[in-house]
This record gives sequence, structure tokens and C-alpha cells, in this order.
Amino acid sequence: MKLSDVRQLVQVKTPVLSRKRRTLATAWNVAEYRAAARRVLPAGIFDYLDGGAEDEATLVRNRSVFDRWGLMPAWGSLTVPTTTTTLLGRDIALPLTLTPTGATRLFHPEGELAVGRAAAAAGLPYVLAGLSTVAMEDLAATSPDLDRWFNIGLSPDKGYLASKLERCEAAGFHTLVVGVDTRALGSRERDRRNGFTAPPALTLASLIDIATRPGWWVNFLRADGIRFPNLEPAAAGGSMVTPSMWEQILGHSESGQGWDDLEELRMMWPGKIVLKGTVNPGDVARAASLGVDAVQLSNHGGRQLDHMLNPMDVIQESRQRVGDNIELIVDSGIRRGSDIVKALALGADACSIGRPYLYGLVAGGSAGVGRVIDILADELVRTMTLVGVSSVAELKANGATIVREVTAAVRDDVMPG
Repeated sequence: MKLSDVRQLVQVKTPVLSRKRRTLATAWNVAEYRAAARRVLPAGIFDYLDGGAEDEATLVRNRSVFDRWGLMPAWGSLTVPTTTTTLLGRDIALPLTLTPTGATRLFHPEGELAVGRAAAAAGLPYVLAGLSTVAMEDLAATSPDLDRWFNIGLSPDKGYLASKLERCEAAGFHTLVVGVDTRALGSRERDRRNGFTAPPALTLASLIDIATRPGWWVNFLRADGIRFPNLEPAAAGGSMVTPSMWEQILGHSESGQGWDDLEELRMMWPGKIVLKGTVNPGDVARAASLGVDAVQLSNHGGRQLDHMLNPMDVIQESRQRVGDNIELIVDSGIRRGSDIVKALALGADACSIGRPYLYGLVAGGSAGVGRVIDILADELVRTMTLVGVSSVAELKANGATIVREVTAAVRDDVMPG
């Protein structure tokens, strides 16, 4: 065989020297973006992003729970699947939202602004965290076409709450996401070992590790100081976080707030409301009775209560309890397009991701977030094609014939001895 023939069969890629460009070109799944993020971040910062509560049993099971469900394709003619759907009355490009994450500028200097640009380009909703590090007005200004949601906590101070709602509405946030799983702060022992406490008390090992990641700390020091500008009811420049503020931020408890406060919020807010952070079908039913528009089934990514159920454990029962009266979103462990297929087949209307897009943000900024979304979209289309459905509506309608609980299927197939 001649060398010219070999050249026609094999193409040699030009080496990419930039680590960011190399990651964007060669990372093929969320796990590889996680590995890339780990190489960039100091260990303590990565642990803050990646860790869970106590023994991290929930964190681990958030992935293994998806293995309970197997996919059963049906053969037949098929058009190219479309992933567009509606959520809370709006069209979205994928059955996917970007869930709120706090202190995002710890991971990239642009923080939430970079995430917002990627979400807007992908046609997906993005939930800005109450503990976000950019002002909601700045996100609105940089991403005016973004489907903007805001993560809000219930407050006994109704004047404060009313002012915050006015601020949200003025900034074009039409959906509120009310978190109900932070009545106490989860015991994240990785953070405690690394000194990510209230206030932070970094260990010598953490400081040494930070020193070995100049790409991270140089960018961090060049950027503006970390602030939490959305804690206040009115727009303001905000002050730097002081040690005393950390107690309020990390130790914040909503244990005194309950269903009456949610019902009052429903009366105060003209837009959509999503209740986030329950895996209790009874809570889902009660939220529906109060006029809440959606429930985001979530165990907070394993960061709050260890040994907590996963949304996949309760999605079928939740759907049976409420029928089509409320929309259901699933988070905690979504890493593949096939995970989205399984969740929708069992009764979800959409899924939500947090850590995956943060891995992309660390590794490649806004482009990295966009690439993670593209990967999940490609996996979703491929899985829908191989399963044999051409739309999200068809996937949801035929869900019972698409997924089987693997343990049950194995048990049924066992011949008597």
C-alpha cells in the first residue's frame, strides 16, 4: 500500500496546545468534563462542587439508581426524533433545565453570566440561585432572550419578600423556584476537612493545593471579589462577604416556614412557581392542591440528607397521585441522555442538571457549558432513535412499554429449578 493510500484512509489530527480547546474538542461525555474540571480546580474547590453529605451514600446512589431501569426498543419506521417540548407553557429545545448553583464564580470568573449565555443559546431555562454571585439585573442585561427563573427562599418578613418579588418581576424573571430542602445545612464532611465552613478556615493543605493551581487562582484574584447581590430585596452593588455573613449564608435555615407561607406566596406572585427539593409524593400532591405549577423532585444532589430517596424512586407514584395537574421535573444524578429518556418514560416532564454544566463551565467557560448541553442533546436523540420514538410526547405516552425494572425482568425470566 502506498503512503498516499494510507493518507486517504487515516487522518492525523493536529495537536491542540490549549487545554481548554483540547477539552472542548475531545471530551465526549459528562464524566470526561468532570475529569477536566478536577484537573483545573484546587482540590478543596472541586470537593465543594463534587461532594455530598456525610457518607455520600445518596451521592453514589444518584448514579446507580438509573441502572435499575432497562430500555426496551420497539422496531419500526421512524422519523428523526425532535426534542422540543413545552414546560410551564413555554417552548424549550430539550426537556432540560439548568438548576440553581450557588457561588458559581468560585468555578469560573464569569460565573452565572457564562452559564446564562449558554442556556440562552441552547433555548433552555436557567434558574439563578439566591446565592448567585451576579445580580439578576446583570443576567437579564447580558442574556435578554434567556428563559430566566429565580431560586427564592420563603421568608417570614413579608415586606422583604414583597420587595424581592418586585425586583424579580422587574428583571424579567417569570418563574420562581422555591427550595424546601435546606431546613438545616447538610454535613458535607469534605468541606469541613478542607475548611469550607462558616466562616471559611482553610487548612494549610488546602492553601498549598491552591498554590499548585495557578490557572485557577490567578483568574480568581483578577476577578471582582465574590459577592451575593441577590440576597437583598432591592438592586444594589453589594458589599464583600464578611466572616459574619458566612454564618447567615451557609447556616441559613428555613425550618419555620411551611405550607401556609407557600400558599401566601402563590397569592402574591403572578408568575409560575416550582417547588424544589422533595421526594415525597404526598408533598407533590399537596403542592398541586395549592396551585403550584411544577415540582422538581430532588435530593439536592446528595448534598443535604444522606440516605435520601432519589426522584427515580418516586416519580411513578408522584405522577399517579397528581395525574396531569402539575408538571414534574427530575434532578439529582442526570449524566446521560439515556437518563433523561428513563425519567420521562417513568412520568417526568423534564430533567434538570447542576454539576454537569459546572464541569463544563470550569473546563471551558460558556463554551464548555454549551458543549455539555450539546452532548446530552446528542445522547438524547440517539437514545430516542434506538428506542424507537420520534418525539418527547411519544416518549412520555409510551413510557410504560419503553422501560422495565431490570431486577423484576430478571426475576420473571428465571426458570423454576
